[in-house]
Amino acid sequence: MRTFIVWMAGCLVVTLMVPVAMAQGWNMPVGVTDVSREVHSLHMTIFWICVVIGVVVFGVMFYSLFRFRRSRGAESANFHEHTTVEVIWTAIPLLILIGMAVPATATLSKMYDPSDADLDVMITGQQWRWRYEYLGEDVAFTSSLATSREQIRGAEARDENYLLEVDEPLVLPVDRKVRFLLTSDDVIHAWWVPELAVKQDTIPGFVNENWVRINEPGIYRGQCAELCGRDHGFMPVVVHAMEEEEFDAWLVERKEAAAQEAMGVDREWEMDELMERGEGVYGNICASCHQPEGQGSPPAFPALAGNQQLIEDVEWHLDKVINGVSGAAMPAFRNTLNPVEIAAVVTWTRNAWGNDTGELVQPAEVAERLAD
Repeated sequence: MRTFIVWMAGCLVVTLMVPVAMAQGWNMPVGVTDVSREVHSLHMTIFWICVVIGVVVFGVMFYSLFRFRRSRGAESANFHEHTTVEVIWTAIPLLILIGMAVPATATLSKMYDPSDADLDVMITGQQWRWRYEYLGEDVAFTSSLATSREQIRGAEARDENYLLEVDEPLVLPVDRKVRFLLTSDDVIHAWWVPELAVKQDTIPGFVNENWVRINEPGIYRGQCAELCGRDHGFMPVVVHAMEEEEFDAWLVERKEAAAQEAMGVDREWEMDELMERGEGVYGNICASCHQPEGQGSPPAFPALAGNQQLIEDVEWHLDKVINGVSGAAMPAFRNTLNPVEIAAVVTWTRNAWGNDTGELVQPAEVAERLAD
């Protein structure tokens, strides 16, 4: 009797804890898209079905153990089969599964229909950042972790968006259907934003599709959801959803900036300009592997500070940045960085940390190599 009472009390406590857990944010988010709300509704429906099944099954089981226990003189029935009971316990689960499968199939059908999109965005996973390209708009940029190294090392207080902030968020309009084309330059990543109900693997050599139509402007955060290497936890996703007019104005500004950047390829840059630009590129792209002071993480990532081959051979240096290192962790940056950024970061690394070669690389030289 005592065991039965304890078990029933436990079931009551668990049932009462469910609303408390939801209020504390332990449940999946409702989200800001029609699909995310359907997914949440489906999740809750199936959750409560499972709760009811669990309570009924374990209730009957423990009641039977208590009511028909041997100490009360109960004797087990002797029968081999019971057709009615077998039909019932087969039919009921079948009906439950059908009842869950119908709405689930309808929701999945919507999730896998990226047709009639108003905007196409190519998302490329790279260790350990995201590359976004607005197809047909001549706008592309790389989004990297913006949390400072001081916070990561614990030298500074960690804010509420620790490891969830980026330098360049993906900007999208509300009330427009956006199709995502997702791939990877190196290993398998997964682009995941819970409030958008989008979670899609990015696989090298393969293009996956997904889509979203955001209903409310705001900032929505996610992460890479695939174990993609030692800095997997430093690969956040940030989506900035804007009103349509605001997004259109932002896109025009980015197009103008991209045009200005392209014009910068043909002019002669001064050393101080390249050094200033290169320091920023290095901090966003290279520092996670080669360390902020260029000390590297041997053997996978060699030191750049005092690296004699780098100092003495600019052709070798450019080749490694542009084409990467085959069979090693060093990726090719020809499709990640533009000629100005490559020239700037090569100039920076050849003159930082006491390397002091005094040499600079012009963007036009890089553009010529990329065209070959």
